Amino acid sequence: MTKQSRILLIIAVLALGTMYVFPIWKINLDAPQYPEGIGMYIRINTIHGIKPNDLDNINGLNHYIGMKRIEPDSITELKVMPWIIGFLMAFGLLAAWAGKPWMLYTWTAVFLIVAVVGLVDFYLWEYDYGHNLNPHAAIKVPGMSYQPPLLGSKQLLNFTAHSWPAFGGWMAFLALALGLTASYLEIKRRKNRISVV
Repeated sequence: MTKQSRILLIIAVLALGTMYVFPIWKINLDAPQYPEGIGMYIRINTIHGIKPNDLDNINGLNHYIGMKRIEPDSITELKVMPWIIGFLMAFGLLAAWAGKPWMLYTWTAVFLIVAVVGLVDFYLWEYDYGHNLNPHAAIKVPGMSYQPPLLGSKQLLNFTAHSWPAFGGWMAFLALALGLTASYLEIKRRKNRISVV
């Protein structure tokens, strides 16, 4: 592995480390009755409101339309995610130290799989919360579901929901891009060396 690839991998690992400090995802809700908006941050191991009472307010609104409460302690993914990211960081540093291209490729492939599985799991989590409604809810709109978007904005009754990566999430995407770039450079270098021989 070249020095350049090792540096890219180390930067990727450091970028992943920001997930322990900064939120990964941000969901905002805008509505006339909430002129300042309400929202929540998803962190590596918990979920909390953007403002102190936001999560309680969101859970209160969810109750009226039949959605389940958002209880961070009951979400398994928030318990295992710190371990998964920790493993990726440790294996990335080991790969950079060892300098073995196959370790870089393995790290990148595993990270890519984790990213895809994570986004699919997040979509399914949102789907369950938005579609699996209490039939005895105070507010029932036939045929209406309340799944927020995975990415982007969506109108839900009089609310507009916005869902985007937060700083930790953008840094995770950057880390993956750096891993893919380092892998591409290594594959290209090896191909060039073979063609010269």
